[in-house]
Amino acid sequence: ASHQRALEQFTELGHRHGQGSALQQLGAIHTLTGNYLAAVANFHQALKLFHGIGLQLSQGDTLIELASVQQLTGDYQAAAATQQQALELFGDLGDRYGEAHVICERGVVQRLTGDYQAAVASQHQASELFRELGDQQDLAWALDELGVAQRLAGDYQASAASHRRALELFRESSVQTGQADALINLGELLSQISGREQAREHYTQGLAIARDLGAPLAEARALEGIGQSDIHDGNAAEGASKLRQALAIFKRLGVPDAHRVEETLRGLGL
Repeated sequence: ASHQRALEQFTELGHRHGQGSALQQLGAIHTLTGNYLAAVANFHQALKLFHGIGLQLSQGDTLIELASVQQLTGDYQAAAATQQQALELFGDLGDRYGEAHVICERGVVQRLTGDYQAAVASQHQASELFRELGDQQDLAWALDELGVAQRLAGDYQASAASHRRALELFRESSVQTGQADALINLGELLSQISGREQAREHYTQGLAIARDLGAPLAEARALEGIGQSDIHDGNAAEGASKLRQALAIFKRLGVPDAHRVEETLRGLGL
């Protein structure tokens, strides 16, 4: 509501930089709350305004956020193209911070498309850049993503270390969205290496934070994890209920995760 008010006032003033910034922030909020269509529209409008007044750095930042939404909705080819555009722009500007962000996001697309070793390499590169730049918060995001890629590549010990360090940094900087993601990612890892009970504890903590924040994607991921734990413990009905709640959210968001949950429910004959 505050950003919408700001957008209206900047529009009345004819202040295009302010309009672009407000649109970019609205897009970020829509991304967090799962309104991806609105986010894409906001980012495209912001890009047009920033391009019109020659604000290349703001264009690069907006391209990163647009690619993130494209990735979330499964349009990996578009996300990779948008990331490449941003990387070239930041390279021309000599902006190492922007380059680190793009490399981190590129690693996410690499992971989602099954190139786990490339994803690990990208997240290592992004982590080192953020560490050199003294950016602890973004270092935490890169480490958390690194942990996911390491788990998928089969390096569980390294994955646990990356997630735990990320969670520590998120807590130090009071980044609740990051804490929720790191807890859920740890839950996914622990469900594979040390039993479902520890995993359930992490999922439950992540779920509480996600609901407090109104972050539906994290909420659905946590519900899916808890549901899987219930099923593993022999509580099929309770687990299926959690999975259906997760599925409803995934479908509303229009993300590919819905297919995975549908497959699980079909496998249970539910």
